[in-house]
Amino acid sequence: MSAEYQAVLWNRNKKLYDLTIAAGVVLFLGLFVGIGVATRPQATIETLLIRGFGASGLLLLHVVLAIGPLCRLEPRFLPLLYNRRHLGVCTFLLALAHGGFSIAQFHGLGVLNPLVSVLASNGNYDSLSQFPFQALGLLALVILFLLAATSHDFWLANLTAPVWKALHMLVYVAYGLILVHVALGSLQAPERPSALAVLLGLGFAGIASLHLVAGRRERVPAPTAEAEGSAVDVCAASDIPLDRARIFLLSGERVAVFRYRSEDGGERIAAVSNVCQHQNGPLGEGRVVDGCITCPWHGYQYRPEDGCSPAPFTETIPTFNVRVERDRVLVDPQPNPPGTHAEPARLGTEAGTGEPS
Repeated sequence: MSAEYQAVLWNRNKKLYDLTIAAGVVLFLGLFVGIGVATRPQATIETLLIRGFGASGLLLLHVVLAIGPLCRLEPRFLPLLYNRRHLGVCTFLLALAHGGFSIAQFHGLGVLNPLVSVLASNGNYDSLSQFPFQALGLLALVILFLLAATSHDFWLANLTAPVWKALHMLVYVAYGLILVHVALGSLQAPERPSALAVLLGLGFAGIASLHLVAGRRERVPAPTAEAEGSAVDVCAASDIPLDRARIFLLSGERVAVFRYRSEDGGERIAAVSNVCQHQNGPLGEGRVVDGCITCPWHGYQYRPEDGCSPAPFTETIPTFNVRVERDRVLVDPQPNPPGTHAEPARLGTEAGTGEPS
């Protein structure tokens, strides 16, 4: 977290992250061009670079889209998530290089403005075999630019998290446009490489499968209330790992119920909204660190008793009233306003032995 907006601080982790990205891109381009020269000596270096930039950008976009579900399935992938926006910006730069070289080579010498030429030179929108696939690529490039330009937390704070998140969900629109762009382009290529179609299909199937599996795992069954209008019996206190949470669906909202050790050494139960105010991250998949609920995505923190971020930060999340009776955790399904103090329930001295509170 940061108390103010400032230039990117290139700490050791960020440097290693970005150096790894740069090295991977250079290695991929080198191999792509080298293999292309050896297997297709008739291809020009410009053509190989255009295809290399496009292939590396598409591969990196698959990596970007896979990180989210991978982190939900296996926490060891979380380090990839912390600076995922760097990957997104790099994907845009590769797409920009691909598009720039393509426009310069195929539209740069005509009488029309190159961008106008991309949109107007082919009007066969009713023909699959002659469809102007370049216009789809240009639209995808515009979306990627929009996402890269708004990747800083300044835009996240000023657009608000829901709007920012909705905006960045356009990455899936860009992904679809790129897949169609590449597929139609391969249909119109003289050699029509069938291997490319197979790779596109495998890539799409892999991304779709990861999202489906992660979404299935995320589904949370709704607990049954003891009686209408009463608190909901969600689980036994001993079912919640220490300094971790379990997530439940109450009144249509995901609630993270944490068990943690307080400053006096006793154990407490607290319930808060599962949605982080930074990027809607899943708080219930995080931990209690130094007395604060810590989001697993980017480390934003909230006090479990009132849902407030520690000073000087001002983010707040809704809290829920909770009590423990005979080791059973009961949560009021109606949320308190964000930042409202809700006294955590006390547990006995032994884990799993709850006393009424």
